[in-house]
Amino acid sequence: MKPVLSLVLTLFLLFSSNISFGQTVNNELKITQITGDFYVYTTYKMFGTKKQDANAMYVVTPEGVILFDSPWDTFPFQSLLDTIEAKHHKKIILAVATHSHEDRTSGLDFYKQLGIKTYTTKQTDEISIEYERPRAEFLIEKDTVFNVGDFKFETYYAGEGHTKDNIVIWFEKQKILYGGCLVKSIDAKDLEYVGEANVTEWPNTIKRVQTKFNKPKFIITGHHDWKSIYSLKHTLNLLRANEKKNKYKK
Repeated sequence: MKPVLSLVLTLFLLFSSNISFGQTVNNELKITQITGDFYVYTTYKMFGTKKQDANAMYVVTPEGVILFDSPWDTFPFQSLLDTIEAKHHKKIILAVATHSHEDRTSGLDFYKQLGIKTYTTKQTDEISIEYERPRAEFLIEKDTVFNVGDFKFETYYAGEGHTKDNIVIWFEKQKILYGGCLVKSIDAKDLEYVGEANVTEWPNTIKRVQTKFNKPKFIITGHHDWKSIYSLKHTLNLLRANEKKNKYKK
């Protein structure tokens, strides 16, 4: 190959690679069984050159599938529904978003159009209105117990933390705590995004969750590895470290 042609081809490949590397990861979906009929589904998005994951959860019941939180905003939402239906031969009948960020609520409008019942807290809805984010059809006015088929779960607002509206989900029988972004993964090195966080109140919120839901067997975090049962403690450690760092700066 001639040197000039070789150089042009090399530059083209590099340029093409950079363009694709900067794009959103639109179609990547990972599904992992937690236990029994409980599954974590993970979608991804690029922020600059960093690939970020977002964990969410679904539960397969005799009545249909319960979905907790949404894929990223650019993920093809129908693809998730099709994948779940192909895998379990069940349709999604209920979706609950745990706070107002785009990795939790982005699919709500799409789900509503399909007749899926969608829920957020009233507090999340107020934030969604303010920031023009997708909204649920039904509002949770207070901590609520849902019964779907043979499954029962509880929504719980313990206080401000990652956001002022973050809730957790608890399955008492299975001892599964869906912590969402309130709870940091065991492999998180810091608190990551705190633009809407209340880092002062966050430790108290985590302690309330620990007190209310004793000895969970699984704790599902909003990002990164979710397989450790020590993520609540790790979140408290990160908050203490963040407080010390801020005091040192002063």
